[in-house]
Amino acid sequence: MRAFFAAIQELNAQGRLLSYHDRSDGGLFVTLAEMAFAGHCGIDINLDMLAAGQDEIAAALFAEELGAVIQVRREHTAEVLTELNAAGLGDLVSVIGTINEDDSVNLYFDEEEIFSESRSLLQSYWAETSYQLQSMRDNPECAQQEFEQIQDRNDPGLHVALSYAVNEDVAAPYIASGMRPQVAVLREQGVNGQVEMAAAFDRAGFTAVDVHMSDILSGRVSLDVFQGLVACGGFSYGDVLGAGEGWAKSVLFNSRARDEFAAFFARQSSFALGVCNGCQMMSNLHELIPGAERWPHFVRNSSEQFEARQAMVEVQQTPSIFLQGMAGSRMPIAIAHGEGRAEFSDADHLQRLQQSSDIALRYVDNYGKVTERYPANPNGSPAGIAGITTPDGRVTIMMPHPERMFRAVQHSWSPEDWSEDGSWMRMFRNARAWLK
Repeated sequence: MRAFFAAIQELNAQGRLLSYHDRSDGGLFVTLAEMAFAGHCGIDINLDMLAAGQDEIAAALFAEELGAVIQVRREHTAEVLTELNAAGLGDLVSVIGTINEDDSVNLYFDEEEIFSESRSLLQSYWAETSYQLQSMRDNPECAQQEFEQIQDRNDPGLHVALSYAVNEDVAAPYIASGMRPQVAVLREQGVNGQVEMAAAFDRAGFTAVDVHMSDILSGRVSLDVFQGLVACGGFSYGDVLGAGEGWAKSVLFNSRARDEFAAFFARQSSFALGVCNGCQMMSNLHELIPGAERWPHFVRNSSEQFEARQAMVEVQQTPSIFLQGMAGSRMPIAIAHGEGRAEFSDADHLQRLQQSSDIALRYVDNYGKVTERYPANPNGSPAGIAGITTPDGRVTIMMPHPERMFRAVQHSWSPEDWSEDGSWMRMFRNARAWLK
């Protein structure tokens, strides 16, 4: 076991492992099926090395003994086998198969096909119980939409299509000047996204200052000294009962705080960003924000559940200072909210917003089409609305978390040409470039 662990760690460090799954509940067959489900692809498996005869096939497929399946590139097979053999594991290792383009799970023994079924059908069987429970517990329409997605054999999955160079640092000339404008990283009780947010702004050339609402309410800190303000996400007030709205009320019903925020938003040289709970909060401050009259409230997700996942969004053509040069780009972004569905006071507000250029981000499906279907649209927002800006672009709010994906290593997958920066780093650098 010690040798196996060490060998796997070494192969992983060398970049030789494409995927890994331990053999446990259900045995080898379930392990392989789950890998096919996750990879959205078919597999051809040869059992000749695992069973001496027909009577041993069931044991080979369903024994729940210790073991693992690893996937490697064909050209690395000999090298990986040599590494495992050197670790004293050679007698325990077998090459058993490859992926296929038929999206089917095929098992062979002694040159005979003994099982063949489509991957999507097997995955539907596998997901059936969860789907039925989800239908009873959550919104049954959302449950059905997610279950039906399994049958889409051509789904390309999450992808990146950028209209800009991810490694270009548009803030570099301004950082080189040595000037680091101050941005207030605002938080409230329960907020937990302030560290990542501060790190993103710091990397973009700002001096990020931690500011708690109590600092403003007490008068210890004034927003006059800041050129930027960001309201962070997390779990303000436990993320229940319109948490962001309660946060906003602490501003609206306190004369000192109200005057501070009103003056900040009115200042033409200032900018503001609201993310997740901060998006909720700022949407409820619309009466203080010039041009925010048509902004929606953000209410409980249509799925009736807290959503924590990655979703695809497309950057729209807007005046947002954060999204300049990014229009048309599609990429994954982190989602973590229970109340992210945009709700408008009347249909006219939604229609007028759609006719404007103020919708900053929209949820799209894996084909790049704006969607209201779950789970590509994780909260059911109309017209796929994920973010909004003001007509002058100085204030932008969004439910997704760009600060959780500003580095390449924060992505579960990223293109090979990415180095340090993730696709969302550009957003923070745009803010620095706007200040000049």
